[in-house]
Amino acid sequence: MKNVFKSGLVMAAAGLIGSVALPSAVASADTVVKVGLVGTSDAKLWKSVAKTAKNKYGITIKVKVFTDYNQPNQALKDGSLDLNAFQHYYFLNNWNAKNGKALKAIGKTFITPIRLYSTDAKKVSQIKKGATIAVPNDATNEARALMLLQTAGLITLKKNVDLPTVKDIKQNKKNLKIKEVAADQTPAALKSEGAAVINTNYASEAKIKLSSAIYVEPVNKDSKQWINVIAAKKSKANKKAYKEVVKAYQTAKTKKVIAKTWGEAEIPAWDIKLK
Repeated sequence: MKNVFKSGLVMAAAGLIGSVALPSAVASADTVVKVGLVGTSDAKLWKSVAKTAKNKYGITIKVKVFTDYNQPNQALKDGSLDLNAFQHYYFLNNWNAKNGKALKAIGKTFITPIRLYSTDAKKVSQIKKGATIAVPNDATNEARALMLLQTAGLITLKKNVDLPTVKDIKQNKKNLKIKEVAADQTPAALKSEGAAVINTNYASEAKIKLSSAIYVEPVNKDSKQWINVIAAKKSKANKKAYKEVVKAYQTAKTKKVIAKTWGEAEIPAWDIKLK
């Protein structure tokens, strides 16, 4: 997921595009697609996508920004959104399992390794015994954060647990205190607790340098589940306009915007080869 609480506030983002003369071959200018995002970090990227969608397909993209990960899927299911772009396969699959498989991924976007940050340590081995590490408290991001801490060698989790929580920590040699907080509060928790696993979008919004992370999630063949997607309501997944939005996203132009905005922090994933 750039890949994204408890407040449930919703803010309407400003319109991303102006009027553009359209070739006669494209769809009518009144084709509007409402896309839900979480946080504002992707605004510049979707402004670029919106321009492509308008110029090439005659589609006006209107973005709605949510402050947490809990509402965009429900909004998509109930029809107040046409698409959303905030979650990875893992999050979507788990949400679908509890909600009648109502949604469907219709296009890959990017993969964003999550990161462990610390104000007290410059590397993982310097994290002190008894230190507190904040992690996101929504099910999938907490599981991912705990898996990250396991990969970093800080904890060991019980095997064969789909969504591990702090209760599934089998070994914790440093007696670390894992503090669960809303994902959008992890940057604040970094300051108060000294260490936190933070999603890239929230780190960016908090002006935290991604290069300051002391551990970065590896990207390999096991990372497919963390690829972010554009999702639609399953019953409308084949709608032409939605497929055209995906095409407008999956371009060389989008890759350039991602590289310019995030460097190597976000990796275009629609044609990635994971080893």
